[in-house]
Amino acid sequence: MRLMIVDCRLPIYHVCIMNNYDSVSEYYAEILEGQYDCVDRIVLRAYYLLGQTPGGFRTWWRQVHGTDENLTETAVMRYAGRFARRLRAYAKKQNIPLLECGRGERKHEVAEPYVPTDPDYRGVFCILYGRAPAPVFEVQRYGQGGINIRTKEPWPFVNYYHFHIMDPEWGHIIIRLSPHPPFGAMIVLNGHEYVERLARKRKLDFTKEGNCFTHFSNATDLAGVAETMIPTDGRDGGRLAEVCERWIYSSCLCFALDRQEQERCAFHYRYSVYQAEYSRNYLFMRGRQMEKLFDKLIDRTRTALDIRSLKTIFGVKNRPYFKGPHGRPPRIELSVERPAYDLTVFKVHFGLLTVKMYSKGERVLRIETVIHNARRMKCGVGIDKFPAIVAELKGVLDRFVESLQCVNASFIDAAALEQWPKRSALAGTPVAGVDINQPRMQAVLQAVVVLAIKPNGFKASELAERVREVPEMRAHPYTSRQASYDLRKLRAKGVLKRIPNSLRYEAEPTGLRAAVALLTLRNEVLIPLLANRGQRKRCGRCHMSETEQRYANIQKELQHVFKTLGIAA
Repeated sequence: MRLMIVDCRLPIYHVCIMNNYDSVSEYYAEILEGQYDCVDRIVLRAYYLLGQTPGGFRTWWRQVHGTDENLTETAVMRYAGRFARRLRAYAKKQNIPLLECGRGERKHEVAEPYVPTDPDYRGVFCILYGRAPAPVFEVQRYGQGGINIRTKEPWPFVNYYHFHIMDPEWGHIIIRLSPHPPFGAMIVLNGHEYVERLARKRKLDFTKEGNCFTHFSNATDLAGVAETMIPTDGRDGGRLAEVCERWIYSSCLCFALDRQEQERCAFHYRYSVYQAEYSRNYLFMRGRQMEKLFDKLIDRTRTALDIRSLKTIFGVKNRPYFKGPHGRPPRIELSVERPAYDLTVFKVHFGLLTVKMYSKGERVLRIETVIHNARRMKCGVGIDKFPAIVAELKGVLDRFVESLQCVNASFIDAAALEQWPKRSALAGTPVAGVDINQPRMQAVLQAVVVLAIKPNGFKASELAERVREVPEMRAHPYTSRQASYDLRKLRAKGVLKRIPNSLRYEAEPTGLRAAVALLTLRNEVLIPLLANRGQRKRCGRCHMSETEQRYANIQKELQHVFKTLGIAA
């Protein structure tokens, strides 16, 4: 299959943090059975605040040992050895697999065969370890009691331990912990598993296969389940903090510090959001319809949006006919090596923010926003800021979907087509019109379409840099000053607007559709049809895309029209 968006016109169901319809679901409703939003992968950092600085680390050591006379680098390193010995003894006693993972090995795949099949299982079921860089304190003693504590640079490679735990609320969670003081940790959770378990407790009717819901009868109740993931009662992190506190001390830290040592120094982790994923899932009535529409969508939008990262993994050729929730269940589980169906991954990168689109099995199409470091969201990283981070990710996804639909279904009316080349006014100041036949304005519009999907808008300097990348403009200098002038013209035509209290711009949906329509009419319709007097020679039909085949049919008819009008004579 290919990856992208759909054609639809049916009732749309949302399982999301904030319920609302997007332009894609409203425009294509006929072949969608449903739609839902959900927070996917959540990665939290756990850190001991006192142990983040050399002075705080020395204070912690005094609290645990009563003195810092025995604070040496050898004593610090012994913590890792003691951690490993205790953990091995515990794993052997409890018959828990303790496995070493090599470099590049995907640890969640190694742990997959050990996931317990008993639905009532609770606790650690597998422990993996592998080497990775970690902050480690270096202690130097000198003189009469002198001490120098600092973090080793570069960070040395140490063994990290990955505790795979089955939680009653969140299902499969992972806690990765460093055995070296101050015992930094990372917690990985999955929002879909949380929604599934809570929905079963509330006896909701749904079907979940893999990491997506393929059928649900009550969208409102399912949305209410998803909303409980976000803290709204003022607690420090809500359910996220609760699941961390439930396991990190009793199942992980206990191998480094026993309960008495934890109480002696009042050891307490604080949590921050490191990574998060927010997804929108479109559930199609037929998988074949999804594949066909995705092929069309990717053909229309990839060039306009300058999508460079596209990976296809081939599976079986045809998707099976879906018989509904009570018929034969579809095969949803995919593996990278042998997928059940063709899988195309479509990615757009904005620094540490990624928007990607891909299929989930037979008939679910997912659009996902991923923040690889929450600090770049500039709304805080504390666990209490998790709702704000989710809201930002949802906003990025909404803007991307809107821009995608503007490119996919562009339009311009006859009046606007006539008014674009004419002068207009912006805040009472006359502004020149937009002539689509000028190479410079064509390059500007192409750059605006690409930058429209950029989160938080774009600056004039970014537009200038993008225009200079267009081959036709490389021989001509294009500065930020010229970009500002062209931006004024596009603002006057309603294509762009300035973001308040900033020097950034974002696209207006109606204006963006008009800009894409103009570029499409000129570059994809008029130029190809009129080239060589309507007699362009093409390769065989078996090598043509659907668009090229339609062009060939139209050109064949236009040859007769040109003869009648005397254009082709």
